[in-house]
Amino acid sequence: MANAKTNPPLDGVYRALFAAWGPQYWWPARSRFEMMTGAILTQNTAWTNVEKAIARLRRARALSPRALLAMPEHELAELIRPAGYFNVKARRLRHFAAWLVERHGGDIDRMFRADTATLRRELLAVHGIGKETADSILLYAGHRPVFVVDAYTRRFLSRHRWIRATAGYDDIAERFHAFFRGLEDQPRAALFNEYHALIVALAKKHCRSRARCEGCPLAPWLP
Repeated sequence: MANAKTNPPLDGVYRALFAAWGPQYWWPARSRFEMMTGAILTQNTAWTNVEKAIARLRRARALSPRALLAMPEHELAELIRPAGYFNVKARRLRHFAAWLVERHGGDIDRMFRADTATLRRELLAVHGIGKETADSILLYAGHRPVFVVDAYTRRFLSRHRWIRATAGYDDIAERFHAFFRGLEDQPRAALFNEYHALIVALAKKHCRSRARCEGCPLAPWLP
């Protein structure tokens, strides 16, 4: 029987999910700044709500760092209302936009010239950006080989007893990094991109808050 001390069969899990559902083409965004905006907006809400907020920002031509800073905060909050916690998220977006302009001149290419460790530290120092959001930005906008650990990742790993409930973010991420460390950075970034997207699909189809294990590609590994 599997338990929290068992190393999860990460390669087998990936192959099973990919065989079942194929490529996910995630993250859905028209630009890197839109992707990064979505990463902040998706905190504590469903992606369908983020899509509505992004569409409103796009119609207002507010999907650039300087456009966000030029807009009064209450107007920005109203635009992103569908994403929930809109006042808090408006402040977070403005903090991120201000950092991008002040530190990198609003230039995303310049931002991603920094090495991954340095840029991650900078992102984590921005008010409102935690590890999951920072790593989403690094992986999906910067194509850096970092694994994003979200609630869905924790859920399927803990249900299969591959992690303890108290496992920390960095401990879980390191399991993925260690397993796939032999790959070159760019292939590893592409793999982590697809892997995380497949975990999101798993959570939507089977590993919901109330599990639907019948027909799940990972059912053979259930303890």
